[in-house]
Amino acid sequence: MSSGTQTIRLTMAQALVRHLAAQFIETADGRERLCGGGFAIFGHGNVTCLGEALYEFRNELPVWRGQNEQSMAMAAIAYAKQKLRRRFMFATASAGPGTTNMLTSAAIAHTNRLPVLLLCGDGYATRLPDPVLQQVEHFGNPAVSVTDAFRSVSRHWDRLTHPAQLLQSLPPAIATLLDPADCGPAFLGLPQDVQGWAYDYPVEFFAERTHRIRRQPPDRRDVGDAAALLRSASQPVIIAGGGVQYSEATAELARFAETHNIPVVETIAGRANMNFEHPLNCGPIGVTGSNSANAIAAKADVILAVGTRLQDFTTGSWTAFSRDARLIAVNAARFDAGKHLALPVVGDARLCLEQLTAELGDYAAPKIWTEFASAQRSAWNTYVDENVSPQTTAGGNRPMSYAQVIGAVNELCDPRDRIVAAAGGLPAEVTANWRTKSAGTVDVEFGFSCMGYEIAGGWGARIAQMESEPGKDTIVFTGDGSYLLMNSDIYSSVLTGKKLIVIICDNGGFAVINKLQNNTGNVSFNNLIKDCNIAVEPFAIDFEAHARSMGAQAETVTSIAALKQAFLRAKNARRTYVISLQVDALDGWTTEGHTWWEVGTPEVSGRAEVRQSHEAVERGRKNQRPGI
Repeated sequence: MSSGTQTIRLTMAQALVRHLAAQFIETADGRERLCGGGFAIFGHGNVTCLGEALYEFRNELPVWRGQNEQSMAMAAIAYAKQKLRRRFMFATASAGPGTTNMLTSAAIAHTNRLPVLLLCGDGYATRLPDPVLQQVEHFGNPAVSVTDAFRSVSRHWDRLTHPAQLLQSLPPAIATLLDPADCGPAFLGLPQDVQGWAYDYPVEFFAERTHRIRRQPPDRRDVGDAAALLRSASQPVIIAGGGVQYSEATAELARFAETHNIPVVETIAGRANMNFEHPLNCGPIGVTGSNSANAIAAKADVILAVGTRLQDFTTGSWTAFSRDARLIAVNAARFDAGKHLALPVVGDARLCLEQLTAELGDYAAPKIWTEFASAQRSAWNTYVDENVSPQTTAGGNRPMSYAQVIGAVNELCDPRDRIVAAAGGLPAEVTANWRTKSAGTVDVEFGFSCMGYEIAGGWGARIAQMESEPGKDTIVFTGDGSYLLMNSDIYSSVLTGKKLIVIICDNGGFAVINKLQNNTGNVSFNNLIKDCNIAVEPFAIDFEAHARSMGAQAETVTSIAALKQAFLRAKNARRTYVISLQVDALDGWTTEGHTWWEVGTPEVSGRAEVRQSHEAVERGRKNQRPGI
């Protein structure tokens, strides 16, 4: 460092926090602080040094106290998703189990391409006090720590063993969080001694900086090749993924589809790319999709996949399309654009669609194709009408189903309310039955399909929502299994004044896995509570009383009509409101709209039903595209 460089002496932790507070981002609303603050559970590994530094910047970087390290990192992830990856939050934990608790959350962020900064305490760089509290020792490699476990679930990973290393590690970590192609979790291991070590940092390191999200234009030759392939199509379809929203390209997607008269189907992450009423919105595709989208995909000769990583629930384990169909993949990430020998168009979704439509000129899909798509769309909508209806049928009142619960909430919610769901049966039911009223209002975490994300993610989404749309609600759909796994952020939401509406659909256990178990010829075992190894008769948990014990308002309902009245009360409430109801565990499922899905089945079994199921799975494989 030259003698003329101005410096300031700070601890590494102080420098980290001060640099974070100096970062800003250009958004549609103007200039905002890039880091929205963070979530912290303090322990001996992060309270004395990092905690001291965060206290000094508590106004610029508000810190929210979590109840569980995993759930608070999930909340940070949901915040970033609500902000369309334009802003992020950090999560900090101590040196041992608090840190390992966040591994699952890092995997969620990595899988879903979402930014979160993980700041975790680590051992001592000097190793003088070793072995220390919560240290996991590796006999042949003393440099290994539990923080090494994050290498496989981080886009950026570093352990800072000297305070000067912050200068070279923190800026690229932030760049990773903002990169459209490489976005994902950034992890910094912070040894407990190094956090408090001082260094003469250049003052320039703390100068305010305003970032922009890079919009990478595509190569015009790739656009030309894609346009040529599309012009040859008589039955094209657009698969719209979550990347459409991160590019803020939902309006461009609609214009592109309208200009060229191409039907659009949505992935799970891409739900709410288009409003339900749009005539070219032909429903969700794949294993948890719709008859309409899957019928269209099966006949398509050219597939334009925009902003999707094409996971198996989208592709039906690569059986949803004709083997002869040609694939064009528009994606900011080269890795995703090149899957299955797709014609890659690497770049920002909005710019790619703009350039592609200019290259296509007056091309439009044949009328007979869009008429087919429209008929499929109409038939599916008729099915959903019946599926969500609680009306009396000839056989009497049907038991309450997920679909009926979803339909009731969908009917009464505000167009700008945000819904959050995750693992279990609800992602499929929400994906199939939810009718989008406004773009960008659905968060179904099904990339990592993580139980427990629902309430924690709802809390993080609510923090983000209240920054821009405080008059709207965040609505959480959760099952009893996920609720029991992770519910403590009901208390967090009450404690912080971030109201949630939580709908608990109690089906007496892990009913969706019980369904899979039965559908593959197996006997119900260890999924529904009644089928578990238990010492007493199964009983219904009083979710209402449990939620009330954490400060929420709560009630239990026994009909869809009562649910609607309770939901209206929840809308008018000022505090988190929990509504619990029992839903049908065996027959109350959406039965249409599913593609084949590859799931491992026993080749040898003493049960004829299992052998028959295995044979059926193998027959379904005939339509699977080669794994290239």
